Amino acid sequence: MRAPEFSADLYREITEFAHGTPSWVHSFAEIGTDAGLLVFAVLFVVGWWRARGGDARAMGLALVAPVAVVAAYLVSEVSKSALQEERPCRAVAGAMNIVACPAPGDWSFPSNHATIAAASAAVIVVAWRAMAWLVMPLAVLMAFSRVFVGVHYPHDVAAGFTVGVVVAPLVAVLLVRAVAPLVAALRRVAVGAVLLGAGVPVEAVPSPAVAGGAAQTPPAGDAGTAVTRPDLMAIPGRNLEPPRR
Repeated sequence: MRAPEFSADLYREITEFAHGTPSWVHSFAEIGTDAGLLVFAVLFVVGWWRARGGDARAMGLALVAPVAVVAAYLVSEVSKSALQEERPCRAVAGAMNIVACPAPGDWSFPSNHATIAAASAAVIVVAWRAMAWLVMPLAVLMAFSRVFVGVHYPHDVAAGFTVGVVVAPLVAVLLVRAVAPLVAALRRVAVGAVLLGAGVPVEAVPSPAVAGGAAQTPPAGDAGTAVTRPDLMAIPGRNLEPPRR
C-alpha cells in the first residue's frame, strides 16, 4: 500500500515543526504514548473497583473493557499485516523523525498505538461517562504524538483512531449481554462477592409515614394488614358499647 500524497505532505510539515521544538518536547512526545497507555491501565483498575458497588451490567462493562481493546488491536494488526504500508520514516525522502524508525516489516497503516488509545478511551466512556473529558483528549494527543515523532502518517493515526472508537465499544456492548448474568450469579458466591463486589443493595420498601415524619411499624400480629381507619378501640376513655335502654 502506498501512502496518499496529501498525507505525506502533512507528515513533512508536522515533522519539520517537531524537529524545531526543544529536546524536552521530543522526550515528552516519545514517552507520552506509553505513559498514556499506563494511565488507561490504571483507569481500568479504578473502573473495576468502582463497579463493585454497581449493578451487574456496570461490573460487566468494567470486565470486558480490556477485552474490547484487545479486539480492536487485533483488527488493526490484521489490517496492518494485510496492507503493508511502509513507514514514512523510510518512505519519505528526508524524513525528520525524532525517534528511531521501526524495523522493516513493522508496517505503518493503521497505527496500533492510535487504535489502542482510542479503544481504551471509548470503552471507558461507555462504562464511565464522566471520564470523557480526560480520556478522549488524552487519546487524541497520544495518536497525534505518533506523527509528531515521525513514525506514522496522519492517515495512519486517523484510521487507527477510527478502528478503536468503533470496534471496542461495539464489542463491549455485545459481550456485556453475556457477562452481566454471569456477574450476577458469581456475586452470590463468597469468592465472587469479594472480587466483583456485592453490587447495588436491595432497598427496603418504605413504611407509611405518620405525623411528625416517623415511620409506623405495624404490630407483629397484624403484619401485612392494611390500616384504613384509626383504631378507635385503642383510644382511652372511649366507650364504644351501645347505650342500654
